Amino acid sequence: MAIRPTTSLVSREYYLPRLAPVFYQADAVVHWEMSISHRRTGWLMPAFHYAFREVMVHAGARYGLLCPVYCLMPDHIHLVWMGLRLDSDQRHAMAFLRTLVGPVLSPAELQHQPYDHVLRDQERRRNAFAATCGYILENPVEAGLVARREAYPFSGAIVPGYPKWHPCDARFWPRFWALYAKSKDPAASMVKRPLDRTTAVGEATPKSP
Repeated sequence: MAIRPTTSLVSREYYLPRLAPVFYQADAVVHWEMSISHRRTGWLMPAFHYAFREVMVHAGARYGLLCPVYCLMPDHIHLVWMGLRLDSDQRHAMAFLRTLVGPVLSPAELQHQPYDHVLRDQERRRNAFAATCGYILENPVEAGLVARREAYPFSGAIVPGYPKWHPCDARFWPRFWALYAKSKDPAASMVKRPLDRTTAVGEATPKSP
């Protein structure tokens, strides 16, 4: 199961440590969390949800990513991205996403840096991965917003060409894995990453190109 960070606010003078850039590239699978500055609420409405999905489609197309699950909570946002191409880069995709989402979110603001959890090989196995996605989808239930994850209106998936696919649907995962296998460039799996997952302390998320 993915670990949710406990730090609520981070000074703009401090940057959360990131892994080396290669961990976010090619076929990387990353659970991202974006908090709203000062945990401000009141911004989560259908219009924002629609705009968020549109930006996510463009981010996925531009950087070669699929999003099997996302969940917009009243004071933070979860999403998982899976890289498809050798040139996929989730750090740049996140900068692109935040740049375009920021004006739609106003007057609320994103906290200055997102959290991330780069899934290890064992976390990418289907049962473990399903647990991570389940954790994300259960957030509204744990918060007391709905009784069942299926009833929450601000969660879903971003799979270009399939706007109605939803990870709460029993048919979703077989279809998703088939499409993922078909869409992924085999070269993206050839990237070598350090075994020690060395962090680049103090490294900020890149600015949107």
